[in-house]
Amino acid sequence: MPRKKYLEAGRIVATHGIKGEVKVQPWCDSPQVLCNLSVLYFDNGKTPVKVGARPHKNAVIMKIEGVNSAQDAAALRGRVLYLDREDIQLDDGTYFIQDLIGLKVADADTGEEYGILTDVSPTGANDVYHVKTKKGEVLIPAVPSVIIETDIDRGIMRILPIKGMFDDED
Repeated sequence: MPRKKYLEAGRIVATHGIKGEVKVQPWCDSPQVLCNLSVLYFDNGKTPVKVGARPHKNAVIMKIEGVNSAQDAAALRGRVLYLDREDIQLDDGTYFIQDLIGLKVADADTGEEYGILTDVSPTGANDVYHVKTKKGEVLIPAVPSVIIETDIDRGIMRILPIKGMFDDED
């Protein structure tokens, strides 16, 4: 399963002040992830931009090189920023959400395929995986007792479902 080199990192949602800073809604585990990067990208990774950033509540205040007025900043509202996956070091056993989307979800013991992972919701305690099945959506807690193996390269996640999780399935 090919992995994207450039991943969506956040969206510019507003201007901040009069010197061209923007407010970014981060799509990362924390705003600090964006603050640690000096280069981000527009246009699916085609246009690199130098940035400086600081966390601000649950957002990021960012200065983009060449954007020096509130008017310049306002023109960027709604634009998506991308990061280069090679600029981020993930801990073992952690994954980019964008790499999880589209994985086949199968039973670790029987190999039975349940469906496709379509979304990930953070809950605070653990993430919850949304799996589209033939009968609808099933929510799976992303905990070690349920998620047995995640193989991004082969495009599959093996699980031990909680009793009753797929009972409505045929």
